[in-house]
Amino acid sequence: MSEKLKVGILGGTGMVGQRFISLLENHPWFEVTTIAASPRSAGKTYEEAVGGRWKMDTPMPEAVKNLVVMNVNEVEKVAGQVDFVFSAVDMTKEEIKKIEEDYAKTETPVVSNNSAHRWTPDVPMVVPEINPGHMNVIEYQKKRLGTTRGFVAVKPNCSIQSYAPVLTAWKEFEPYEVVATTYQAISGAGKTFKDWPEMEGNIIPYIGGEEEKSEKEPLRIWGEIKDGVIVPAASPVITCQCIRVPVLNGHTAAVFVKFRKKPTKEQLIEKLKSFSGEPQRLGLPSAPKQFIQYLEEDNRPQVALDVDFENGMGISVGRLREDTVYDYKFVGLSHNTVRGAAGGAVLCAELLKAQGYITARP
Repeated sequence: MSEKLKVGILGGTGMVGQRFISLLENHPWFEVTTIAASPRSAGKTYEEAVGGRWKMDTPMPEAVKNLVVMNVNEVEKVAGQVDFVFSAVDMTKEEIKKIEEDYAKTETPVVSNNSAHRWTPDVPMVVPEINPGHMNVIEYQKKRLGTTRGFVAVKPNCSIQSYAPVLTAWKEFEPYEVVATTYQAISGAGKTFKDWPEMEGNIIPYIGGEEEKSEKEPLRIWGEIKDGVIVPAASPVITCQCIRVPVLNGHTAAVFVKFRKKPTKEQLIEKLKSFSGEPQRLGLPSAPKQFIQYLEEDNRPQVALDVDFENGMGISVGRLREDTVYDYKFVGLSHNTVRGAAGGAVLCAELLKAQGYITARP
């Protein structure tokens, strides 16, 4: 009998659901035993339900091909099969909020890739290297939900992963004003070039809701728990533009920063290279050994060369230089569906297990 925790994937047929399934293949702690999706997929094997829509560049894991897909709306039935779930459901925000809390109320921990609960005051939104202590707010959430082991935890938007960790590494120099432009891959919209041929050779200067998330979510990550809720930080002020570009995987950010304390370039690079957090200390299975790499070459980071750094879980930074208007500018790159989506959620689940929040169902 496997000692691994039994995992359910809610929304397992979509692109992020597929990424969860591929990342969890041979995971040392977790095993996908249940996949739930919309009623139209329910009753089919996973292989039948996905059909020709498998979007990963690795083959569908053999272990999931013959799993019969369950109806995600049959909450009690799905929850009864698993120790916890990852959520990647494709519904309206209100429907997602409700279904994730419904699962939590069955005493099932929910680790979500969705944005619906990112601003629920007692739901932790965590980048494990940055704010692992925010998981402590779960105790207050459980009181509200009336649960003993059920809760919802989320990871932040994919767009902030290429610059929020960098600004965190530089915290002691007090960044107070940030301008960022993100160049975002089409997989962030759940698409490939086959699905979205009009993106080839094209740029779209708008991604709905993305700029607000990119400006506000870092402040919540840098916030603190007060009276049972997470209160966002007041600074730095961030303004952002988000642009869709013809790249399959990898969000790039061009960022300008003003600091209250004036660091040297050497100090900033040293802080990036030495920055690590709780996942590295605990040796979590999905944790990158080197969280942030600094690349000296003028033409790096590049999506083609650097997006898979540390299996897509690391951040690549380059082109750090002094600026004529701001103090410094740099370019960051992160893998949007690994670190920015499913991989970030898997790392959150590993942290929650290490902290004792996710356990085998009694």
